[in-house]
Amino acid sequence: MQLLEPGMAFTVEPGIYLMGRNGVRIEDNVVITIKGADVLSDLPREMQVLS
Repeated sequence: MQLLEPGMAFTVEPGIYLMGRNGVRIEDNVVITIKGADVLSDLPREMQVLS
């Protein structure tokens, strides 16, 4: 295990995939600051249905 320190950056990429149907993954870029974590991604989180 490694402790996160200010200046470190990483991605968080949870996803769900339904075999033979579709899937979705949310990707967030995060950087550690002296005050905590700062999420750099600013895309909306509302569900969108594409047809």
